[in-house]
Order: sequence, then C-alpha cells, then structure tokens
Amino acid sequence: MTAASILKDKGGEVFTISQEASLAEAAQLLDEKRIGAVIIVGESGGPVGVFSERDLARQIARAGAEALNVRVGECMTRDVVFCGPGDSVDGMMGMMTDRRIRHLPVVENGKLIGVISIGDVVKRKIAEAEAEARAMKDYIATG
Repeated sequence: MTAASILKDKGGEVFTISQEASLAEAAQLLDEKRIGAVIIVGESGGPVGVFSERDLARQIARAGAEALNVRVGECMTRDVVFCGPGDSVDGMMGMMTDRRIRHLPVVENGKLIGVISIGDVVKRKIAEAEAEARAMKDYIATG
C-alpha cells in the first residue's frame, strides 16, 4: 500500500488558502469542507505551509477571539513534511508519528497531488490486517 493507492481511492482533491487569509476564513474552510488541515499556497501557487485545527486552537488559546483576525501566514506550520506517491503506509505512519503531525501533503515532480491524513493511514492499516487475517483463515481452512 502506497500514498498513490490511498489517493486513488479517496481522490486527490486538495483544499488550499492564501497565507494572507485570516484565521476566521481558514476556520470557515476547515468547517465547510469537514477537514482537519488546509495547505497554504504562496504567490506562485506552490505549498508554503500547512494550517491545522491544532494551529487554530493554539492561536485562540493565546489571543482569544482576536486571533481570528490574524493572517494564516503568521501562524501556519512552515516546516512542512511531504511524502511522495510511492511512499508506503508504514513509512507515512512513521513520519506522522515522529513529527507528531496528522496530515502529509503528497508531492510528485514538485506538484501537490493530494493530502493524506492519519485517518487515511489507519484505515489502510486496518484493511491490511483484515486481509491478512482472512488469508490466514483461508489457508488454515484449506489445509
């Protein structure tokens, strides 16, 4: 199982927002699309950061309701960890665990082609375990 196989099933739609947008606008996008993070794009259209529900919660904890007027570019995660379409589920899980992140933008030839969440990875790991269990049961049953 790879990032490409996950994107094939879930689709490669990526929601983006400008770093000039307010946190209120980012929060509205997260709510409207029912997602946990949005990719921040620069003037060239390339990814320059990630803004997550966790980033939003931190800013509100620090500044209260006034945080909603802050620009996304001031509080987004700039040190973005990317993966490629050939990366394995185990590799992605390791990256997410090591960096304590929940979303991995998928980049191919410098182009953003999707985002994989920890939920996507866990879903695949469960499917793999179930498939292995079925195969083992079939093997035992046929002797």
